[in-house]
This record gives sequence, C-alpha cells and structure tokens, in this order.
Amino acid sequence: MDNAARLAQRPVPQLLAVSKTQDATAVAELAAAGQRAFGENYVQEAAAKTQALAALDLEWHLIGHLQSNKAEQAARLFDWVQTVDRAKLVTALARHRDPARAPLQVLIQVNIDDESSKHGCRPEDAAALAAAIAGEPRLRLRGLMVIPTPHAQPEQRRPAFRRSQALFAALREAHPSIDTLSMGMSDDYAIAIEEGATMVRIGTALFGARAPKAST
Repeated sequence: MDNAARLAQRPVPQLLAVSKTQDATAVAELAAAGQRAFGENYVQEAAAKTQALAALDLEWHLIGHLQSNKAEQAARLFDWVQTVDRAKLVTALARHRDPARAPLQVLIQVNIDDESSKHGCRPEDAAALAAAIAGEPRLRLRGLMVIPTPHAQPEQRRPAFRRSQALFAALREAHPSIDTLSMGMSDDYAIAIEEGATMVRIGTALFGARAPKAST
C-alpha cells in the first residue's frame, strides 16, 4: 500500500482488514500487530466476534448487504456501515442508533457498473441518498463504497474506479465532510489507490484463503 501510494503520488489509504469468515483468534492476532479496523459481511457472525473481542476496542465495519430486518442490530453493533443503498435503511439505522453513542459512520454503496447481481444504488441516485443521510443527526455521511465488476484482469476495473472517484468528488461539493472512498481489494488495491481510494478492503492478502462460509 505504501509503495502503491508513493508511486501514484497519493496519500496512503486506510486499511480495512476483511475478517469475514475468519475466527476471533485470527482477528486478535492481526490486532496484536496493530490493525484496528475490521470488516464483516454478516451481522450474526459479527455479533459473536465483537463480543469475544470486546476488550480489544476495535473498529467494526459492515461491508456486506444489510437486510432491513437486521438494521436495528447493525446500528447497535457496528461503528461503520458501508452498504447503505436505499432510503429505508437510512431511516432504520438512524432510528436505532443510540443517541448517547457517536453517530454511525455511513458509506453509500454504489452499483458502479450497474450489475443486476449486485446490491448498491445507481450512481444517479447517490445524491438524494447522501442528502437523506446528511439530514440524520445520528448518522454521519462519510462517502462511497464500490465493488466493480470482477474482470479477470484487474486493469479492466480501472474505468469503474475512475467513475467512482468522479462521483465521490461531485458529492463532496455538496457535502464537504465526505472524506472516504472505499474501493479496492487484494488483487486490485494498487489500481484503486492510483484512482483515488482512501480506504482499501483487504482480506485474502492478510488472512489467506477464506474459511468455510459462516451462517448468517
């Protein structure tokens, strides 16, 4: 990451360690090496893990699709939700976030390549969703999260990263507090950094191959 940022003349992005399907021991080992922010796909899996590791005071991000019926638990469990893609979730997360806690940090998930198999709002709908999030005092709008089409050659994902950065810049004009563009994973993070990522989500390169999928 340092090398990629230096070569691209970009700031070094934040590292989000994708710990989905990894056990609490693996997370604790990485935390002992200094990693603080971890990403989880499933609310139930994260609930058990955060409880087991509560003494470590880690930062937890939801990076998987959030069903509306789990918004209450997510609002209480996570520090960040990166997958807000519809107004119904904005309302639910704000309603259930404890006002005594810091606001829930929120990213808008954008379906940047308009894939029917992926979640995320359309790019043209991001501005309205950003305004809705910004209007909720228990939420804090931080930016965007994208997952481009997984082309076999990572270089083919560059146009999607570039469009994401352009959308990010446009939203910042209306919401100057926006500061996070979450994009790039183990096989394409260097390209994402070149195109403006401020956070990269790395799993395999840190933990190795995934364990069998946990139940949701």
